[in-house]
Amino acid sequence: MLANIALQTVLKSSVGVFRGSGCSALTAAPRLTGGCFAIAPPVRHYARVVKKKKTGPVSQLSDLPPTMLKSGYAAVPLLQTTDDVVKRLLSLELASHSDKLQLKREQLIAKVQRDENDYTSVEVRVAILTAKIRNFQEHLQKHKKDKSNKRRMLMDIDRRKKLLKNLRLVNYDAFEKVCEQLGITYSFPPEYYRRVTHRWLAKKALCIKVFQEVQKQKAEQRLMMQSLAPADPKAAKTASV
Repeated sequence: MLANIALQTVLKSSVGVFRGSGCSALTAAPRLTGGCFAIAPPVRHYARVVKKKKTGPVSQLSDLPPTMLKSGYAAVPLLQTTDDVVKRLLSLELASHSDKLQLKREQLIAKVQRDENDYTSVEVRVAILTAKIRNFQEHLQKHKKDKSNKRRMLMDIDRRKKLLKNLRLVNYDAFEKVCEQLGITYSFPPEYYRRVTHRWLAKKALCIKVFQEVQKQKAEQRLMMQSLAPADPKAAKTASV
């Protein structure tokens, strides 16, 4: 009789705990330990820390609107009356990366070309190389171990540097216009440049070592002269008299 009363009181208390603890307590059934029921603690589901997504580099193609048509289709008058689906298929929204890069290259060329039919001048070649270099830079920021594309980028940078150097000597006004329109920061080359070789490095190291040894010998000679010289020159004169 007493055991039945104790069992009823335990069940009533467990029902109250179930109501207060929510769904997590309903999943944990009471266990019999040592002749009495023990209720398992409720399971706490803590929220996971949301990792921030890494923001990639700003692309040179980000300023191109997705509604812009591809290169070669903007001047077609028939597209003004076609369906919206056709316009979307021929727009940059569904275009490939090469199509967007070609349109960006044409925009840079239009900024610096001398006339409408100019496609071979130094300014146009600098604009084409600038578009290629920026595309390589965006690619290498994502794929840092791509050595072949890094080599191609450095070769294009050298070509553009030579063209800008020649343009600066021939036509300085055009040089300033190209740097301003394309956003190029021109760094002046050094006045004297010498190619570093193993022989030159060995010769330089030998010269530095010889100079240090000569300085040590001169310091030892100065110390020796100071030790041989008298401490008081006036006393030495009176002693000689």
